Amino acid sequence: MPIYEYRCQSCSQVSSFFTRAIGFPLSPACKQCQGTDMVRQMSRFAQGRSQTSSQHDLNGNSGRAGLDYYRDPRNIGRNVEESFSRHGLDMPETVRETIDTARNGELPKGLDI
Repeated sequence: MPIYEYRCQSCSQVSSFFTRAIGFPLSPACKQCQGTDMVRQMSRFAQGRSQTSSQHDLNGNSGRAGLDYYRDPRNIGRNVEESFSRHGLDMPETVRETIDTARNGELPKGLDI
């Protein structure tokens, strides 16, 4: 099921619309102001990756996923922080404390090696 995004010319908000199939007739209306003067936007897309390309990244050959990224203590918990932020959630104080403790080089409470 394709997803199309349209920007409202009245309020500039972007709305997403699911359709049954490519080419399915669609008369989009803004979900914010119900305006019908909509312009289709270029949507983001996902790209599949092979196991080889993923391993290539882990060996330090591409951006943030290199092993040096994981050796830097400032990056401990970064994925957790980004996930809470991406979903618009407040991070619980206990999670914040655990991340800060690990970044300071201490073993968080309750974790035994």
